[in-house]
Amino acid sequence: MNEIETATLPNGLRIVHCRQGGNVSYCGVTVNAGTRDELPDESGLAHLVEHTIFKGTTRRKACHIRTRMESVGGELNAYTTKEETVLYSIYPSAYHERAMELIGDLAAHASFPEAEFEKEREVVREEIDMYRDTPSELVYDEFENRLFAGHPLGRNILGTAEELSVMSPMQARAFMKRCYKAGEMVFFSYANAPFSKVMEWAQRYFVDIQCGTRGESRQSPVAVAPFDERMAYDTHQAHVVWGCRAYDMYDERRLALLLLNNMIGGPGQNSLLNVALREQRGYVYAVESSVVNYTDTGLFTVYFGTDGKYVGRCLRRIAGEMERLRHGGLTPWRVAAAKKQYRGQLLVAEDNNESLALAIGKSYMRYGNVLSQEEQSQRIEAVTLEQMQAVADDIMDTRQWSLLVLE
Repeated sequence: MNEIETATLPNGLRIVHCRQGGNVSYCGVTVNAGTRDELPDESGLAHLVEHTIFKGTTRRKACHIRTRMESVGGELNAYTTKEETVLYSIYPSAYHERAMELIGDLAAHASFPEAEFEKEREVVREEIDMYRDTPSELVYDEFENRLFAGHPLGRNILGTAEELSVMSPMQARAFMKRCYKAGEMVFFSYANAPFSKVMEWAQRYFVDIQCGTRGESRQSPVAVAPFDERMAYDTHQAHVVWGCRAYDMYDERRLALLLLNNMIGGPGQNSLLNVALREQRGYVYAVESSVVNYTDTGLFTVYFGTDGKYVGRCLRRIAGEMERLRHGGLTPWRVAAAKKQYRGQLLVAEDNNESLALAIGKSYMRYGNVLSQEEQSQRIEAVTLEQMQAVADDIMDTRQWSLLVLE
């Protein structure tokens, strides 16, 4: 990755740019606003705003927004998480200014026309129905809803059809006015353009984004007692999530946990749980572990899908693997192998320029910097066996985990 250049506009919008020489460029805005920033009567609104922000501005109709980048071979996209929303474009490098102007218009002048809002409401309803037909995804949301009981982090990003039906363009405009402020946003650019031109265009096209920040702090979720629940669902196999609260994105232990997670149930077929449950015994079609780091908390989970008769066996096998990690399973060669594999995965991930551009925006928003591949490797190498062992002792005690079985 080339040199990162940064600046801040007078309205508080942060700019982060990495110049590259390719024929395809990327830019967008990362907004520090997601599901957890909705008011009690706004469940699902952050995601609906992300959908409908493309449906009109005070300067453009939906058809003009839709074709602005597509007419030159580009794309316009967005996504919502529990803590951020991202609007971005991919396009031939010659059209960097065009993309910046459009992103600036969307971020500052979205109008949410009534007719377009109603059409997009139906699209999201269909998305909700599709999601409910995917139990392997539903079980994660149901688990988080219990792990963060009564807190916005427990909300489903999509909301429900009932909640969606009463939302209005006025609420969408109010949400944007409250949350889409320059101090809560980062404009990121991974593009074949000099920083001087990026700054010239940013000063021209992002000046109308309102100054300031939300002015309201996020409240951390309180702890809940471990739970063990079965949820009836019409599905041919059981879907299971088992896990616990973990570290936030600023906790110095998070990298040790990421290395452990990669070893336990990461993307490689050589993960401990894939070998133990699928390769050796054929209990599961899919098994994985994952780490989610929020700004003030986190979670570690193990998911597997299996025939209902194997649920107990899988849980016992997973508990056994966790106990081995806590009591002698972490050896110097295993830690070295985990570091080597994780470094390689990061290197491969950086070859995906779209993911790299999005990562630049998020990293600068959350940490105020963007680490180079060398700096990431140095941090990985600095993690000691003793640090990983301490995290394993802290997190991998399955007696403290919560369990949800959807069957």
